Amino acid sequence: MKLKLVMATNNANKLREARELLSPLGIEVLSQREAGADCDPEENGATFEENAQIKARAVFDAVGLPVIADDSGLCVDALDGAPGVYSARYAPEGERCAKLLSNMEGVSDEKRTARFVCAVCFIGEDGKAEFVRGECEGVIGHEERGTNGFGYDPVFVYGGRTLAEMSSDEKNKISHRGAAMRSLYRLLKERYGE
Repeated sequence: MKLKLVMATNNANKLREARELLSPLGIEVLSQREAGADCDPEENGATFEENAQIKARAVFDAVGLPVIADDSGLCVDALDGAPGVYSARYAPEGERCAKLLSNMEGVSDEKRTARFVCAVCFIGEDGKAEFVRGECEGVIGHEERGTNGFGYDPVFVYGGRTLAEMSSDEKNKISHRGAAMRSLYRLLKERYGE
């Protein structure tokens, strides 16, 4: 399958992850900047899917090429699903883990369950939006550990290690974005064939 997609992001980390996951499958992923889309729509949806579609639609309207956009975040059970769709706005960059750990102070180990969620919206040449979703279940640790991740990776524990303590390959195998991208590939394969 040779397919060129525009990813509705200029986030280097998200772009790198998407390229790592999709390039072995023959899919070329361009950033919205590389495709010539200069837009930053307000993500005011109530769900991850709504926010992904807002971004995908804005870039699709700008470039007219197939687009993927994701919205992802961390849902913590003890915080009634927060930060959820507000994960990126929960605290300034570099302070999110500290704020989360502070808000989780005194929460017992068995109540520290959480999941990363990633919703991906794909808009093809026909302009129709389709969605896939990936999740990664884990727990919130008691301290930041590891240097290989970004966002909440240093406090999200899966199998005894934080995502920030894993290699990119290890993380891609279990991550919410990895699961969503694999589902996206199945959707694209079904639509475009080999």
